[in-house]
Amino acid sequence: MAAKTAAESGLNVVLLEKRQEIGEPIRCAEGVSIRSELRELIKVQPDWISTEVNGVRMYSPNGDNVFTTVDSRKDEGGYILERKIFDRGLALQAAYAGAKVLVKTRAIGLIRKNSLYAVSAICRGEPLQIEAPLIIGADGVESKVARWAGIGTRLKPEDIMVCAEYQVLDDSIDQEYCEFFFGNGIAPGGYVWIFPKGGRLANVGIGIQGSQSGSGEPVRLLERFLQSKMPHARILQMVAGGIPTSGPMNNTTSDGVMLVGDAAHQSDPLTGGGIINAMKAGIMAGETAGKAVSSGDVSTAALKEYEDRWRSSIGKQIERRYHAKNFFLKLTDDDLNHLAKSLHGKDLSRMNARDLLSFLFKQNPKMLWRLVF
Repeated sequence: MAAKTAAESGLNVVLLEKRQEIGEPIRCAEGVSIRSELRELIKVQPDWISTEVNGVRMYSPNGDNVFTTVDSRKDEGGYILERKIFDRGLALQAAYAGAKVLVKTRAIGLIRKNSLYAVSAICRGEPLQIEAPLIIGADGVESKVARWAGIGTRLKPEDIMVCAEYQVLDDSIDQEYCEFFFGNGIAPGGYVWIFPKGGRLANVGIGIQGSQSGSGEPVRLLERFLQSKMPHARILQMVAGGIPTSGPMNNTTSDGVMLVGDAAHQSDPLTGGGIINAMKAGIMAGETAGKAVSSGDVSTAALKEYEDRWRSSIGKQIERRYHAKNFFLKLTDDDLNHLAKSLHGKDLSRMNARDLLSFLFKQNPKMLWRLVF
């Protein structure tokens, strides 16, 4: 989205992708919770979508479920993407806009040359150097661009979600609902998800707090969950990775450099979701790049527009969700069971996250004040 938007503003844009195929491997649960949010950002192509879901089931540790449904006629349901096709589709949009896409091209260094940066890379086995006034780092939670530019991105163990996911085939999958399972015995400091993909397929994954994750722990817990809940599931694919859940970074820019997406820790600290935030940030970064490069000023001060825009929009939500995450990390399984019980029989379909938290406070004031203070 950053490359597409910058190219649309008239800049010469080169998009570097270290792998030979854009979208591979998938390190994502592929879910977008609200369809209309994606449609506001890009014209959605049918082949980008694996399936549409119209509701969510959330399970407390004791197995009771809290049921949330949405009215699909109001476009409030979610998408489960075909992320490989989706990513390639976005790259194609960038190419249509004029960006040059280089696959199997690994950036290996960043050198300042007067008013320009020189990006050292290996392109299909051959050395390559690209000079540019502005670099946008969209290289994920392990961002090398950030490190080369001197931008601090270090995460504390409690501010990273360690994840593992299987794509499975199983007859028991409900293709209408996404399902979430909570409990410190199931996923300490996190949750297990089941995202239907159509045709008896689903992404089944786990994310747990990094401070509670030993070697191989996510995979071990996910295997145990599958054995308990889906003993006949056939595993077709596996991915693993980390998601920043730290809240907003102190800085996402320096002279001639901007960070977007997971590189800028712009994922949702509560859920780990990051697709929509990354796309929004990419658009903001591309628009800021167009102005800054055209004016000849790519200093940190000139890039402040990007900092201000994302912090005043998605940044505020990220900050709120970070506080909510830290609150929920204090909950015991008994607390979670009690909260779930207080939601029985309630219509949650029109509640956003803030409404839900407010309702829980009203229903459970003594417990929640104890946890807050």
